[in-house]
Amino acid sequence: MAVKTITIDLEAYEVLSRHKKRGQSFSQVIKEHLGRRHRVADLLRAAPSLRLAPDTLAAVEKQIRARKRHLARAPRF
Repeated sequence: MAVKTITIDLEAYEVLSRHKKRGQSFSQVIKEHLGRRHRVADLLRAAPSLRLAPDTLAAVEKQIRARKRHLARAPRF
């Protein structure tokens, strides 16, 4: 495996260090937090375990209803 040496300031090191779990390398921490983009599929997998407050759900429903009233329409040519 190829490696690169990077220089970071002490504040960045402390932040990285706080996220590091026992037995985990700094490379693993960086990849865990910055390595891959989250996708809708990730959210859908997590959705069953999410617990949202009733006021949060009401706000989401209100936003969805507002979008339905103001649908963007494609111009007619």
